[in-house]
Amino acid sequence: MKVLIASTYFTPYSSGLSVYAYRLAQGLVELGHEVVVLTSQYKPDLAREEVLQGFQVVREPVRWHLSKGVLMPGLLKTARKWTAWADTVNLHLPQFEALLLSREAKTQHKPLIVTYHCDLNIQGGCFNRLAASVTQSLSARVLGMADLIVQNSLDYAENSRWLHPHIQKIREVPIPVALNKADPADVRRFKQRFGIAEEERILGLAGRAAAEKGYEYLLEAMPQVLQRFPTARIVHAGTWKGVVGEEKYQARIEKLTKPLGDRWQSVGYLSDEDFRAFFGACDLLVFSSLNSTESFGIVQIEAMLQGTPVVASDLPGVRQPVLKTGFGRIVPPRDSLALADAICSVLAEGRHAYPIPQEYLSNFGIAETALRYQALFEALLA
Repeated sequence: MKVLIASTYFTPYSSGLSVYAYRLAQGLVELGHEVVVLTSQYKPDLAREEVLQGFQVVREPVRWHLSKGVLMPGLLKTARKWTAWADTVNLHLPQFEALLLSREAKTQHKPLIVTYHCDLNIQGGCFNRLAASVTQSLSARVLGMADLIVQNSLDYAENSRWLHPHIQKIREVPIPVALNKADPADVRRFKQRFGIAEEERILGLAGRAAAEKGYEYLLEAMPQVLQRFPTARIVHAGTWKGVVGEEKYQARIEKLTKPLGDRWQSVGYLSDEDFRAFFGACDLLVFSSLNSTESFGIVQIEAMLQGTPVVASDLPGVRQPVLKTGFGRIVPPRDSLALADAICSVLAEGRHAYPIPQEYLSNFGIAETALRYQALFEALLA
């Protein structure tokens, strides 16, 4: 089978959406399929075409940037070529150019599966909100054209004003995750490398710096946490500088971290191996997301794989890993006092109070996700 995957951003850009698309492509190739990923050349030094993990990446040059979106005048010509090549098309939303791509798929009578990652809930200036509104409106039209829609959880789909009208053609497919356990020696080396003492209680943050992450509420909760656990420290892993459209938020968070001194640490973007060791080094993961821009959170599964409990916001989709496993706590979003209480409760119990939910986590393997997509593709082609 020939599969065309389209996503505005792709590796080396790091986000939940881009990681998902990469792992799906990898899984489909391992099942014997041919895969092409059509994406943006969001930085001019990126290769126009390259082969990664057995699949081909085709990057279309960007003429203009609009907030987090991009405009690619040559995209239609490139899309026609690769849609004609493909047996089936998989679009990852949100993306500004999705309507153009979906129309091309329908014109060429190619089955269209839309992977809907999240609603857009962009804060900030009028321009950013306008760009998000236009992209969301285009996404709504694409959802109507899709043959099937994939979402991480029916909980999120049922609570999304954009997805709920299409609930009959939505399929729940778990996020693809590399189900690898960190070696204890790698965890020890990670702690030594970043100066983490054994007596410290590490509160992990994972992901790029973005307004929907709600990092400010953890920072507001820290004085209360430090009263009970003076050795607590926040360690952030992920892209901090240069996240497209998040410069003001980054500056705001940096101001809030200064009073914490060495109780705040950012270790930057990590390799997969170091990321696993990071989760293994944490006493808990804080996932303090604020709105529907977050629909699940790959990092929750990755933390649980390493035996690390999670304190997560009570949001559709986001709450599912903890609700289904009991592996941590759920707290109201934007509530720093409740967040502090939950963090202190989990720290007091200790991470070993939570048995790893192996059966639940086994659903999230890259191969398992690829097999589910394969079944959907085959059903549509039949």
